[in-house]
Amino acid sequence: MFNVEQVRLAGADLALPRMIPVEQRFPDDAVEDLDGVIREQIAQHDRRRPLTGKRIAVAAGSRGVAEIGRIITVVVDALARCGAKPFVVPAMGSHGGATAEGQRGVLAEYGITEDAIGAPIIASMDTAVVAELPDGTPVHFDAEAAQADGVVVVNRVKPHTDFKAGVESGLAKMLAIGLGKHRGAATLHKHGFGRFGELIPAVAEAVLDAVPIEFGLAVVENGYEHIAAVELVEPADLLDRETELLTRAKSLMPRLLLSRIDVLVVDEIGKDISGAGMDPNITGRTPVDADGFVAPPLQRIVVLGLTEKTHGNACGLGMADFTTQRCVDGIDFASFYTNSLTSGVPDGARIPMALGSDRDAIVAAVHSSLDTTNATARIVRIRNTLSMPHIEVSEAYAEEVGAHPDIEVLGEPRDWAFDERGMLPRP
Repeated sequence: MFNVEQVRLAGADLALPRMIPVEQRFPDDAVEDLDGVIREQIAQHDRRRPLTGKRIAVAAGSRGVAEIGRIITVVVDALARCGAKPFVVPAMGSHGGATAEGQRGVLAEYGITEDAIGAPIIASMDTAVVAELPDGTPVHFDAEAAQADGVVVVNRVKPHTDFKAGVESGLAKMLAIGLGKHRGAATLHKHGFGRFGELIPAVAEAVLDAVPIEFGLAVVENGYEHIAAVELVEPADLLDRETELLTRAKSLMPRLLLSRIDVLVVDEIGKDISGAGMDPNITGRTPVDADGFVAPPLQRIVVLGLTEKTHGNACGLGMADFTTQRCVDGIDFASFYTNSLTSGVPDGARIPMALGSDRDAIVAAVHSSLDTTNATARIVRIRNTLSMPHIEVSEAYAEEVGAHPDIEVLGEPRDWAFDERGMLPRP
């Protein structure tokens, strides 16, 4: 069997440049009384459309939405106070290994358990075909939710990782794909991301006509992973309002504020970070042929590991140039390949060159970058593509970050903290 320790690493004696801790500053709009805002909006909805006696399915997804456990708990409680009978269903397409048990487990990691929320969780991969598009495409929907008196959809509105359109990732996508479970997700992904700009609104409209959607709760986050807005959206307004909220989400989204990058070191990727493991809206790299993803010019990406909450699903690893053997050893290929096959995007499931240590992977990326030396290498290290305010940059950026109005230098340059095995401390 191949041993990565036997690799003759070009540039093995390369002295990596010291790194400067910096803070990138983004707009920091934030909701102060999250619980109160949610409760008041649901109470106002109840005055317009009484909820008493209704059995309401609350759809909870698999993305790492800020404070999602708290949000779902407050929604469930607010519905119950209005006299409804809420229960929760996982709305995450093929995530969680495309099993009911896996999806229930994903919710539990976000603090969404029956004991915590005070309501039943009904996890099933069964769907009902509730409509059909003009081209014959069946519209799948969670079977249990389809039988409820009403459905509440909770999701973050944000730019999608594979296409650009007026409606991207948000409430409509939850209706079309999240609540479509594995069957629905696989059916729609068969059309390809190139059609999602028209397909997701069409499926969402079909669901809105066929299923009693009570309301959507749209969440918008800022660049600090804090909630900038939370808004109850009535079914009749869902698509139009989501388009407006997407514009706001894009204006608040974090990014890399640097001019160009030779090597981007990403400590961790995962499905809890982005649907693409690491967000193409940050890196500019997408596993599909799509326009509109803007980022600083970037030569090499190194991925050091996976998040714990991704459970071995390394979706998006194929967008990296280098990784570590430890990262590859942590892959659950059943979950990884199931998700990749469902989405119809094999590029994201490719395995980049895996080296024996963090240091070897970073050195290989620097050595293979064109027109750069150790002294001039522009290296950026981030924890993941959600945690963007606090990053590290190499000394070659000293003048640029010192002059940038939205970047603050937090300390002196420091050496990489490799241990005797060439590994960095985990996030």
